[in-house]
Amino acid sequence: MVQCIFASLHLQGSCRKASCSSSRDESRQRVKFTDERVCKSHLLNCCPHDILSGTRMDLGECSKIHDLALRADYEIASKERDLFFELDAVDHLESFIADCDRRTELAKKRLAETQEEISAEVAAKAEKVHELNEEIGKLLAKAEQLGAEGNVDDAQKILQEVEKVRAKKKDAEEEYRNSMPASSFQQQKLRVCEVCSAYLGLHDNDRRLADHFGGKLHLGFIQIREKLEQLKKTVQEKQEKRNQERLRRREEREKEEKMKKRTKSRSQERKRSRERDRERRRRRSRSASRERRRSPSRSRERDRRRRHKSRSSSRSRHSREHSHKSSRDRDRERDSKHSSSERRSDGLNGRTDSRRHDDREAGEI
Repeated sequence: MVQCIFASLHLQGSCRKASCSSSRDESRQRVKFTDERVCKSHLLNCCPHDILSGTRMDLGECSKIHDLALRADYEIASKERDLFFELDAVDHLESFIADCDRRTELAKKRLAETQEEISAEVAAKAEKVHELNEEIGKLLAKAEQLGAEGNVDDAQKILQEVEKVRAKKKDAEEEYRNSMPASSFQQQKLRVCEVCSAYLGLHDNDRRLADHFGGKLHLGFIQIREKLEQLKKTVQEKQEKRNQERLRRREEREKEEKMKKRTKSRSQERKRSRERDRERRRRRSRSASRERRRSPSRSRERDRRRRHKSRSSSRSRHSREHSHKSSRDRDRERDSKHSSSERRSDGLNGRTDSRRHDDREAGEI
């Protein structure tokens, strides 16, 4: 009986889970990648919840929607236009890295309070040993990665570099050992990793260092930090490109406005010229109509003037003719008088000559 009750409860719970998962799938099917509920960092493949899952700092499930289908839709749409989801991802990663850096500073303060205080010279030597340990760990992690990929020759070269760094580390540890008492040297000196805020020991062996620097936690933080820098660069480039595009559009709008003003001024000038032409035509038509109205009186006036001119010309011609006739008459009279006077003089001369002749004849007789 009890087993039946447990079985029924188990079936009810599984049914609720199935209904919840089905409703969640239906809601996700209705959601698009542009929805605010979708994680933009997931679309760009840099969400810390995905990168650090399964590590010591597993953040659990993200509060926003993660779906590979939505990421595929975003990748297709981003090739056609800029969606600027990088801004949201940059804000998300910056807040996460800021929290990590705060935890690192708090861990450093706790170490400074708990560990034995040492001089600045000894601290510098210990820091040098830590740096060499970090270099060895990174080289070993890289060699393991190359070996897994099949690049055996490159892995062998890196291992040779590891041996050189180990020799340097041995010398640094010797200097550090000689600068402090043996009791203090045996104590584990811890250091906080600047990348992932994990604790590193001064006397950690190579395996421990390789596990840390080649581990998922450390590499995940490196990936997040590198992705953040890459996104910042991308955002800056896109903003510059967008500003240039805005500037170009503004210049084009200004050019269009100038062209519109020019065309408007030209159209206004044409309109004014047309109005002036119309006004001239109106004036001409008015003057023509006035002329037509005045033409009868003017024609009469012209006829009157012509008649007057003809009369005056006839009078002047008559007067000229009369004066010419009178002058001719006077000339004729003058000529006649002159001829008569000559005849008279001739007659007198003839009579005098006849008289003289008679006198001569009488004298002779």
